[in-house]
Amino acid sequence: MAKTLTIAMSKNAQLLALFAVACTAIVAIVHLLTKDEIEFQQQQKLLRNLNSIIADNSYNNVIYQDCLILPSASLGTATAQKVYRARNNNTPVSAAITTIAPDGYNGNIELLIAINIDGTVSGVRTLKHQETPGLGDKIEIRKSDWINSFVGKKLANQNDSRWQVKKDGGMFDQFTGATITPRAVVKAVRNTVNYFNSHKNELFDSASNCHIETSGKESL
Repeated sequence: MAKTLTIAMSKNAQLLALFAVACTAIVAIVHLLTKDEIEFQQQQKLLRNLNSIIADNSYNNVIYQDCLILPSASLGTATAQKVYRARNNNTPVSAAITTIAPDGYNGNIELLIAINIDGTVSGVRTLKHQETPGLGDKIEIRKSDWINSFVGKKLANQNDSRWQVKKDGGMFDQFTGATITPRAVVKAVRNTVNYFNSHKNELFDSASNCHIETSGKESL
């Protein structure tokens, strides 16, 4: 009886092991079959975000490949960030810089900030956040046009006091019942514009180092 039970358990274990191997193989095959498509869709999403804040007729380079990785210390973020550089016949036009506002109401707010070569903000987009629906989520372009209030703005100096929410004496609206979120975004955009103004030349002169892989499909 015990011997029969042992044999049965051994067979079951073998079947489970084979099942696990088969599942792993299927997952690996699906990943290989969809890897190029996923990369392609990510490129398209990135380009849509970039072209929503940098006019696509203002540059003629492959902007998502003209990319520079910034060490985390550059913008004071916990992780490295990226700069996507727009050029027209190799002349710098603008740069789109990713950054993180760490002091949102519910944590990190990931942003993409485009700045023209003259220091004016071309546009800002919220990439990821966990802010409260109906309040803090107004930083999303699909929920509110508040994020467009940065367009055309520039810093008069590094300590430009206008770059705060109105509750703090600045020029940017806050949200009713949610001041922390817009305050965090304004601060992050201000810091990024300051960094761009101070490092403009090196940002455009440095060699691309993002090592972005193309999907093999004709992209844009």
